[in-house]
Amino acid sequence: MDSITKKQLRKFILMKQGLFGPYKFAGKTGIMEYIKQAGCIQFDPIDICGKNHELVLQSRVEGFEKNQVFELLYKERSLFDYFDKVMSIIPIDDWRYFNLARKHYVINGRGKEEINKVAPLIIDHISQNGPICSSDIDYGEMINWSWGPTKMSRAALEALYFRGDLVIHHKKNTRKYYDLAYRHISGEILNLNNPNETPEQQHDWHLLRRIQSVGALWNRRSDALLGIGGLKTPQRNASFQRLLSGGHIIEIKVEDMKFPMYILSNDEILLKQSIESDIKSSRTEFIAPLDNMMWDRKLIEEVFGFSYRWEIYTPAKDRKYSYYVLPLLYGDNLVGRVEIKKNPTTGIQEIINLWLEENVRETKKLHESLNRRLKKFNIFYNS
Repeated sequence: MDSITKKQLRKFILMKQGLFGPYKFAGKTGIMEYIKQAGCIQFDPIDICGKNHELVLQSRVEGFEKNQVFELLYKERSLFDYFDKVMSIIPIDDWRYFNLARKHYVINGRGKEEINKVAPLIIDHISQNGPICSSDIDYGEMINWSWGPTKMSRAALEALYFRGDLVIHHKKNTRKYYDLAYRHISGEILNLNNPNETPEQQHDWHLLRRIQSVGALWNRRSDALLGIGGLKTPQRNASFQRLLSGGHIIEIKVEDMKFPMYILSNDEILLKQSIESDIKSSRTEFIAPLDNMMWDRKLIEEVFGFSYRWEIYTPAKDRKYSYYVLPLLYGDNLVGRVEIKKNPTTGIQEIINLWLEENVRETKKLHESLNRRLKKFNIFYNS
């Protein structure tokens, strides 16, 4: 393959993401299939028109309902929450690959000595009383934590969670309830060793996972690679080279792009299908601000011609758009952004602002597609 166009690359990425043409993910099975493909989806507690992970899934999974994620996380335990790129939702089969992170918290975690003093007390308390949250225990001490001084009980529960002694049993809004890990995760999974024995192997596994999550990546500094411990520029270059020489990824030249793109070797067939197929897509989707496809916003700007900034932390006076704005996918391109909020009288989510890109015409067909999507969105939001 000599080279492809940006339009062909867009179509490939969207097909890989399940955002082009007919839905390829459906129901609980579809949730698991997508998250296994993505490796993780980011969790963010802010809920203006749905939490980030819910917005990611509603755009891809036909018939998605919000309670399905809760069931997969805290009842069926097919998923678990832990730090990957940031706080994320991850398939339970990947538990073993985070052994190194858990060991790091045991050996080098913040406040290790103070935490170690109360850890046996907490584990004994949970053993006898069941799941607890930080307000259920109080040791009358404060500790300097990552965000500032906090109660010892809260810090200790969080530390034991990062070490793998505890898991999140469930959440009530943003409050976490913790329980002993072995009560909810089988010994077979808990005791599996990480097959990556060296930092280089871990880097290769993680980089491959992130390429698959976005669909295609370039070998540049990228927000899509956040959270991969020790992956500085030399390590990143070496990892790309190992994956390339090992046949795990292939290099793709893209017209009018300075840097080549890399995709999984297993996705070469999908790339050819995306190039050769004349299938059109009329789907309209509201894309999550922290959507996997949007992780590298410089890449999105280069490939889609769409510049996106999440302005939630931008002072109001400096915002170009608004507090919580979703990229708008229409067909094979990102054509604008929408602001969606619940009408306090009707309880229905409404589009209160629509900003289309300069080269996009505001047609009747586009509005009809938006209205159909909004009806489905309200079904999701009220599920």
